[in-house]
Amino acid sequence: MSETANMNVYKKLQLARVLLQNTKLNKSGKNKFAGYDYFELGDFIPAIQSICEDIGLCGVISYTDQLATLTIYNTEGADKIDFTSPMSSAELKGCHAVQNLGAVQTYLRRYLWTTAFELVEHDALDATTGSVEVKPKPKVEAKVEVKEEAKIRGKEGDWQMIANEPPEGDPKDWLSVVGKTAEIALGLATSQEDVMNIFKKNKTLFESVKRVDPEFFATLMESFTATKQKFGE
Repeated sequence: MSETANMNVYKKLQLARVLLQNTKLNKSGKNKFAGYDYFELGDFIPAIQSICEDIGLCGVISYTDQLATLTIYNTEGADKIDFTSPMSSAELKGCHAVQNLGAVQTYLRRYLWTTAFELVEHDALDATTGSVEVKPKPKVEAKVEVKEEAKIRGKEGDWQMIANEPPEGDPKDWLSVVGKTAEIALGLATSQEDVMNIFKKNKTLFESVKRVDPEFFATLMESFTATKQKFGE
């Protein structure tokens, strides 16, 4: 009998997270807009699969029209854990529908695995949310107004995020506004329903973010998934 045979799926997953944490991983993805590196699937999937094989876990991803789900099974027991993310869409230039679907599934696979194994990309968050304080731009006052508006409307249950369409040229400041406003909204959420309502109420805004910078959108959706999972525990 293996040393992990009597562990439940939660204990095994925590062990797997620690083992992965002690594994050197390199980030091969690069975001040219915000100037940060990020994990691509190939950077961590081989290590995760090896760890899961050793301790008796198996991850299976499935999709519906509404949700993408990563189910982690205990291969030495009957228990499992589900991690979910809202489904999205992609409109990549020069690609047909199946290619766009493949892009969405690739992004969602990365979000789900990074959430399940607590892969935190600190530099991505620093690069996008810290830029306003380091290099203030002329529209700082407007950004503060956006933050206050998000606080007021969030408390009232409206969850409407206010951010103008991205200007021509470098969209970094606009993305920072959206990121900070989403952070405030998620901080005010008290349930999974709140998180879903924030996403649904601002779906058009998030679609604009995805068109401008798919990788920033990826980081943003990871925050939504992590917050939703927190209320599901």
